[in-house]
Amino acid sequence: MEELKARSLEQYLHDSLGGVIKLKRVGEIGSLDEQAMKQFGYGRSLKVNYERDGKEEQAVFSVMRGDRYGHQFYWDRAAIMMFEYDSSARMEKHIRPLGLGYIDEDGQLVPVKKPKEFFIVNEMAAGEPYSVDLERIRGGDFRPSDLERVREFSRWLARVHSQRFDKPDIYLRCVRQLIGDSECIWGLIDSYPHPYEYFSPDRFQKLEKELVDWRWKLQKYTHRLSVTHGDFHPWNVLVRPDEDFSVLDRSRGEWGEPADDVATMSCNFLLYGLYHSPHFSGAFKEMYLSFWEEYLERTGDTEILEVIAPFYVFRGLVIANPEWYPDHPLHVRQGLLQFVENVLSEESFDYRNIDKYLDYSFVHSGHEERDR
Repeated sequence: MEELKARSLEQYLHDSLGGVIKLKRVGEIGSLDEQAMKQFGYGRSLKVNYERDGKEEQAVFSVMRGDRYGHQFYWDRAAIMMFEYDSSARMEKHIRPLGLGYIDEDGQLVPVKKPKEFFIVNEMAAGEPYSVDLERIRGGDFRPSDLERVREFSRWLARVHSQRFDKPDIYLRCVRQLIGDSECIWGLIDSYPHPYEYFSPDRFQKLEKELVDWRWKLQKYTHRLSVTHGDFHPWNVLVRPDEDFSVLDRSRGEWGEPADDVATMSCNFLLYGLYHSPHFSGAFKEMYLSFWEEYLERTGDTEILEVIAPFYVFRGLVIANPEWYPDHPLHVRQGLLQFVENVLSEESFDYRNIDKYLDYSFVHSGHEERDR
């Protein structure tokens, strides 16, 4: 609950509406009990009587209550308030919005005036995208320090993921987002050309049906909810010569399934490895195995192998996408899509034998031949 003082409310009205403001009475809708001011919080609405330049006016202040229906975090609720503020006045007979704002850590009401787009300002970090290192390695310059780098990534993830949170509804929300969100699997599938010559509609449909089964499987893993980055890939990591690094662009919230971060980075070792050979081998496979083995040694989390498959589907669909990665050689794109299709077929991911998931016959043996 947020406890507001009359002077904060009065100051907000002045900053938002202008003029000389004098607060008269405040109370919950249906009453004007001034003590209700102390109860102002999520899910409550207050009726406010005030004078502006000597003229009596009224307004209703509302704040949403957090719940498990996609409103767990304040930025969820902010998005809904922004939508209401932007759209309500354009609807016939809808009440007119008078202001939009937020409550800061000091309990002050801060107006947001006429928003059109929002922005964020971050510090400037030194370093180059980790993708530059991967391109160097693809060109044949593979160094011992490259293995140490991936191990350090794993050690960092192990520390991040060690922070757990007992909140099953947030874990289930993360699973829903993974499968059904517009920027995750369902949205990615819709972004492919349809029909797509290298992955036919019936294969996409089969993939979606298998993911529904995985959604229900993951219901029993809610205890795994951990701090995550959410988009830990080579273009979101800045590396420096001293082996230190910084990460950028945290996505989809603070909490999630650790497999998301592990799949995101390791899937890119597969991508670069396939550029070298249709059979995953060489430097990138060595990096991939070092990344996995260091992570498992640091965390002891072998359970991750039981849940990672749909996260690999998500990341595989990202890096195989012809809109975002139009220049892949055909064997790279086909290999990634075959991996996406095969990885769901086992209850536990066999990270040591990833090559088998690139084999068309792995799940198609004995089945009707499908288009490649």
